[in-house]
Amino acid sequence: MPRFSVIVPAYKVQAYLPACLDSVLSQSYPDLELIAVDDCSPDACGALIDEYAARDARVKPVHLAENRGLGGARNAGIAEASGDYLVFLDSDDTLTPDALRAVADRLKETGDPDVLVFDYARTYWDGREVRNQLAAQLTEQGPAPFRLEDRPGLLRVLMVAWNKAYRREFVARHGFRFPPGYYEDTPWTFPVLLTAESLATLDRVCVHYRQRRRDSILGTTSRKHFDLFEQYDRVFAYVEERPELARWRPELFRRMVDHYATVFTKRDRLPRGSHGEFLRLARAHYRRYRVPGARLRLRHTLVRFGLHRTFRALQLAAAVRRRALKSAVWLVRAVRTAALGLHYRIQLRLPLRSDRAVFTAEEGRGDPAALEEAFRALVPRLSTAWIARPGQEHAVPPGPRRLRPGSAAYWTALARSRYLVADAAFERRLRKRPGQVFVQTQRGTPLGHAGLDLLERPAAARDTDFAELLRDVDRWDYVLSGNRHATLTWERVHPGRYTTLEYGLPRNDVLQRATAADVARLRAPLGVPEGAVAILYAPARRDHRRTQRPLLDLERILRRLGPRFVLLARTPAPARGTRIIDVSGHPDPAALCLASDVLLTDYAPVMFDYAGLDRPIVVHTEDWAAYEAARGAYFDLRDFPPGAVARSEDELIDIFATGHWCGSRSAQLRAAFRERFCPWDDGRAAERVVRRVVLGETELPPVVPLADRTPAPSACARPQLVTVPQPSGPRPVTDGR
Repeated sequence: MPRFSVIVPAYKVQAYLPACLDSVLSQSYPDLELIAVDDCSPDACGALIDEYAARDARVKPVHLAENRGLGGARNAGIAEASGDYLVFLDSDDTLTPDALRAVADRLKETGDPDVLVFDYARTYWDGREVRNQLAAQLTEQGPAPFRLEDRPGLLRVLMVAWNKAYRREFVARHGFRFPPGYYEDTPWTFPVLLTAESLATLDRVCVHYRQRRRDSILGTTSRKHFDLFEQYDRVFAYVEERPELARWRPELFRRMVDHYATVFTKRDRLPRGSHGEFLRLARAHYRRYRVPGARLRLRHTLVRFGLHRTFRALQLAAAVRRRALKSAVWLVRAVRTAALGLHYRIQLRLPLRSDRAVFTAEEGRGDPAALEEAFRALVPRLSTAWIARPGQEHAVPPGPRRLRPGSAAYWTALARSRYLVADAAFERRLRKRPGQVFVQTQRGTPLGHAGLDLLERPAAARDTDFAELLRDVDRWDYVLSGNRHATLTWERVHPGRYTTLEYGLPRNDVLQRATAADVARLRAPLGVPEGAVAILYAPARRDHRRTQRPLLDLERILRRLGPRFVLLARTPAPARGTRIIDVSGHPDPAALCLASDVLLTDYAPVMFDYAGLDRPIVVHTEDWAAYEAARGAYFDLRDFPPGAVARSEDELIDIFATGHWCGSRSAQLRAAFRERFCPWDDGRAAERVVRRVVLGETELPPVVPLADRTPAPSACARPQLVTVPQPSGPRPVTDGR
């Protein structure tokens, strides 16, 4: 008996069915059966199902002799199911990676409830991904399992069958089945939630709900949308047969009227000329199921009286109001922009302030924040300000004054500050004045192509305006560099008249100055257990992928390595799981580097910073060919790595399990890498920059040789070897050759 029976009905979805089936069969939780129901589909769905069944014994094909619709196909799947829990998945949707493992863990944690409700995200054909707006209803805080009266807000979550797991014995005992027709989820979901004696929630996106560009059922113009009335008849009939459920009638009534109003107002659902008939039927249902005392809204009143023309008139009035508001907002913005433009032009004619400096960073804090601290420490007379973009307020360092982009203070600072420091482009409308000093810090040491080299890499360049890029380069006075490789690269891909300051990267100063107490202080708030080996996982962005997801199964890796390891996941999408600490929103990468004992990355520039710590680094290069083709690389990382190299997930597990990640060969590779890319990382890079740029000094603090530097202490002693089952086959190559 498998844990899950995943039921997938298929009809005219041959283009999407393989992705759906693959998302189930590739789950890290394999204890499942996949019941794929061919609903007499006229395309290749039946053949595809048979092909999958031939390859994987967990696939149970069901071929129906006639088309029964979505509800009938699901019922056929229920009849074949043998798992503890039923999970429904529409054939154009997909399960997210590790979804079933998360569901299984939550079921075990909550004592196998009758129904578990989990979250979903809408995925659009243009690549957008939007999470359910009512995700707050799925919080795991509070006691679980519970009954519906404890969390009535669950009735507001999208009424579909595929965002829940149902205990099969519970479904069989109550005889739940799907009715025919459109909106078949409605008379299934309401009775199930009302009847369940135990419910639980999982605050995790487990399903990607595909929003098809065309041909989706709800986007089809058809009289079948009138089936909605019959479905609510079934819901209220179920409640009337069970007096103990009568208290739910007011909420069901409100949900019904809202549903009718939604279908009525959606464009292209009802056939032309049928709107009046639809509203008359809605009015009849309103009177039939109305509950005295139920709180109503305006749209409820319009349904109550069947005011078809009034409904349309109000819709038109609302549209006119929205357009008027948009016009008013546009006018206000235009006036404000003109006023700020005039303000900026006036400020440009006033004298520069030699004691003012403005800083900004594209992401997090980085080099600009380190330089800002050095400006204040070495030149106390200077007043500093930080441009805080919306959504980055948490990343603003504590010292400088905050500037909101677009404000009058912002334009005053750009016009009159002598020093402007950034790791990306400043405001396009900014005019550099004689006497202003622009310091471009860049964003670390480049591995992937940048600047003009992206002209031949459209996937990585995306919408880069190269003419604007060169105009920005012409503003630069100084560019920071951490090593000779970066110097030669920046000067070639950003050709200009600036001066390169190859003094090291200021953001790495803190890595060199940190003490053991600093490391312990940083680990505690992150939740790293005492004595654990903390792996910082920081993958690079994949330019050839529209959706950014980790290539590694992080939970599987940690299960194989054992309880001594924890993982700090700095990933594009939040990562969750046992012993996985999500640090994707952490504003200070340097703090994460110090808090960890080893870096696991692929092609992210953080490896060049981390090498200065002289702690182990493991690189995962499974998709090197794709990365190099899309982005381009200045050297082959596999030939000159900073540590052990893993070409697959199993090799990666073996590297950690056998201790190669902290072995002598790994140390030799790291030493060579560090010598090439970290020659200036001695904790005084920011001081050298400030003394040269602000104080005009030419005799700068000497660089401490690599051999004389004391690396920042790690919180972990030399780790013990971990014994895990080894994969069959040849030993992995881990020395980078």
